[in-house]
Amino acid sequence: MLLINCPYCGPRPEAEFVNGGQAHIARPANPMSLTDDEWAAYLYMRDNTKGLHHERWRHANGCGRFFNASRDTTTDIIKRTYRMGERPEAEHQGAKP
Repeated sequence: MLLINCPYCGPRPEAEFVNGGQAHIARPANPMSLTDDEWAAYLYMRDNTKGLHHERWRHANGCGRFFNASRDTTTDIIKRTYRMGERPEAEHQGAKP
């Protein structure tokens, strides 16, 4: 079983977590000004990165808090987890946050 390091609770089994999709997606400042196509792109279009990808996770069966993880999609290895509001570490800045 994969252990995921919750930045609030520490390492826990993967069954306690839910993946929330791509991290660091900013909500449009004025959503009412978007066309239907622009709104649909914001809601549904995500990067399908091969390699390092920044994701939002929730410790659903634990503290219930959201956090971010930098995961390599080719190996499924989580390189780092970090709290909401933090940015990916400097060595990961080459990847699209």
